[in-house]
Parts: sequence; C-alpha cells; structure tokens
Amino acid sequence: MNKQTSVSSILHKTAENWPESNNGISPEILRIHRIRDHLHNDLSQVLTKFKLQTAEFSVLETLRKEAYPHCLTPTSLSSTMLFSSGGLTKVLNRLANAGFITRTDNFEDKRGKLVQLSKSGNDLITMVIVELHSQEQKKMAVLSVTEKQLLNQLLHKVLEVWE
Repeated sequence: MNKQTSVSSILHKTAENWPESNNGISPEILRIHRIRDHLHNDLSQVLTKFKLQTAEFSVLETLRKEAYPHCLTPTSLSSTMLFSSGGLTKVLNRLANAGFITRTDNFEDKRGKLVQLSKSGNDLITMVIVELHSQEQKKMAVLSVTEKQLLNQLLHKVLEVWE
C-alpha cells in the first residue's frame, strides 16, 4: 500500500479548511476504514504467497471452522463466509480442481451436493491461518492485553448495530 496521508492529518485539514464538515466527522470511523485497508493489504500479501484469492480463502476458512468432516451445503457456506463471493460456483470449481475441496452427495437433499474440505485443503488453510495470525499478532502487540479486551468490547458493541 502506498504511503497515505495519516488520518490525523486528514482530520486537521478538515478542521482547518472545511469547518462546517468537521462538526459531524467521526474520527473513529476514519480510523476503522484505514485499519480495514491495512488488514486487507496484509491478507492479500499472505494469500498471494499461497496463490489464493480472497473468496477461496473464505471458503476454506469457513469449512475448517465446521465440525469434522468440515462440510456444508453451498447455501450454508455462502451465508457463513466472512467475505462474500458473488461467483461461489466458480470458486468452488477452482478449489475442487486444485484438490482443496470435494463435492459429495447430500443424503438429506438428493438434488444438491455438499462441499467438504479435503486433507490438502485443510493443510493449506492451516498454513495460511498460522501466517496470517502471526502477522496480525505482531501488529496488535502495540496494545496491552487490557487494551485489546477493551477494543474488542467496543468494536463488538458498535458491530451489533449492523448485526
């Protein structure tokens, strides 16, 4: 990511040059947006190393969180993923062709198939998650345990407005 103007500088310029907008500005929202950009960039770097796209990562990560045998219907998978995927069928086809998932018969619904994480998909998502979490922990090390707990509580409270 190119070096961007700091949020503090943006806030200062807004106060100085657009005072009528400054009264309604939410510095915390600007900071959340900026942090999201950095997190997305960090995720992209890790996924590039493992030759994965965001939607593929989301499928593998979502399946891995399910109880063994790490299996969901495509509809359940789509609604449970952290990152949405507009073309889930194409993503599932790429992952199946790479051997990271399998499509098995759904005995509860003969018309559909289940999506199941394969051994190689499990191994891959484990490596990706270990590296991603390691990077995230390095960034979050600027906060104490108490600060992390407080931040988590506050973000949870704000997120509940949408969820």
